[in-house]
Amino acid sequence: MKPGADTNFYIRLFIDYAVLTLAFLVTRQYIAAKGDVFFSGFNGLLLCISLCAWTAIGLFVHLYDDFRTRSFAFEFVAILKAVLLHASFFTFLFFYCFKFYPYPRTSTLLYNALAFTIITITKFVVKQSLLRLRAHGFNARNVLIVGAGEVGMSFYETILSNDHFGYRCVGFVDEETQTHLNGQYLGKVSDLGRILEEHSVDDVVVALPGGPSAMLEKIVALSEQEAKRVRIVADCYRFCTATASMNLFGNLPLLTIRTSPLDDMAHQRFKRIFEVCITVVLFITVFSWLFPIIALLIKLSSRGPVLYKQERWGMGNQKIICYKFRSMINDCDMVDAHGRYLQATRNDDRVTPIGRFLRKTSLDELPQFVNVLQGDMALVGPRPHPTPLHVEARSTVQHYMLRHQVKPGITGWAQVNGCRGETQQSGQMQKRVDLDLWYIENYSYWLDCLIIFQTFMNMIKGDKEAY
Repeated sequence: MKPGADTNFYIRLFIDYAVLTLAFLVTRQYIAAKGDVFFSGFNGLLLCISLCAWTAIGLFVHLYDDFRTRSFAFEFVAILKAVLLHASFFTFLFFYCFKFYPYPRTSTLLYNALAFTIITITKFVVKQSLLRLRAHGFNARNVLIVGAGEVGMSFYETILSNDHFGYRCVGFVDEETQTHLNGQYLGKVSDLGRILEEHSVDDVVVALPGGPSAMLEKIVALSEQEAKRVRIVADCYRFCTATASMNLFGNLPLLTIRTSPLDDMAHQRFKRIFEVCITVVLFITVFSWLFPIIALLIKLSSRGPVLYKQERWGMGNQKIICYKFRSMINDCDMVDAHGRYLQATRNDDRVTPIGRFLRKTSLDELPQFVNVLQGDMALVGPRPHPTPLHVEARSTVQHYMLRHQVKPGITGWAQVNGCRGETQQSGQMQKRVDLDLWYIENYSYWLDCLIIFQTFMNMIKGDKEAY
């Protein structure tokens, strides 16, 4: 680490030590019995063990990484991991090493809960304060940009428009003289050694997509000779999204341009268990009596089967059979003379009287809980589309097929944000797809709970776009 980074690390660690000590003393005061010595040698030993364990865990979960250009959410996750591991360590300590400890073991929970709360608040306040200071030029890192082409200028404009990141451009290095840079052009790559000696530079950012490997090797060698950190803007930067990630595949850096929490098998399994549990409970408590009532009403209102089976497309672009309560006249036309799918419209003549109510309250979708049990669908996810609409959209809507990287859902982020019903107008399907992709890239258990709750509320009040 550089001296400045070293100082920053020790300051952050010292603040955490102060918070942990405060939390430890508050917990000690809370569990103390009458006549206890407030702070004994044994308590001092426990505190020292705690601080040492926190340091090791913090380094392990990258709690002290530079979160300068990332949102607080990344730091919050690191804090949560550190506290959970710290709590687990202390629990093990008390149950296996310090069995004679005369106080309730629940004090471990109180200690870590206090530490988590205070550390989270402290780090959030510190981050917001640093953002304001960096916006005014304090705590800035000096960067030298190698390459004054499109990529280099794009990186430079990003620095200018995000001054809270705390980066300051020292100048540019390029093989061609750049007079339009108003004095910020410092020389050619062959001058890099001299430039680094004459200017205070923290990072060298290489923005030369497709440049010769020999030149890149020279830039890296000259920069490292001057003990400067080298950062390279990847050639494929324009394809990357906010969720792009880099991992090592052996010794090769592998860039994933679009990631999702659902790429993790643990998240997939948890989501599956959560949704199956909800489905089973609903079948036992609600569907066991609601399904027969709806089936009877459908039979009394029109001829035909109770259930409607429709071919749709699921995860991995595989066909699935989607179940619904029949809400239209049996054997009505579903495509026009040109083979285009006839979406349901307001006051559609094909919809039966009971079907109108079912569609308005979304009760016609309830049989899809069977699809959830079968594993074809999820409770929450992008809505699957009928084959004619799917075939049309995959060639006309940008990123449409990315929806099929996860299981389709009975409800979804697009639906609770008003994107349901017809998609005849230009841009309606694109907006729906954009919302679906946002859900995929930002999935969380709490987001699913929010979507389920909002769907339930929409069912009660009725959705104006459901017809």
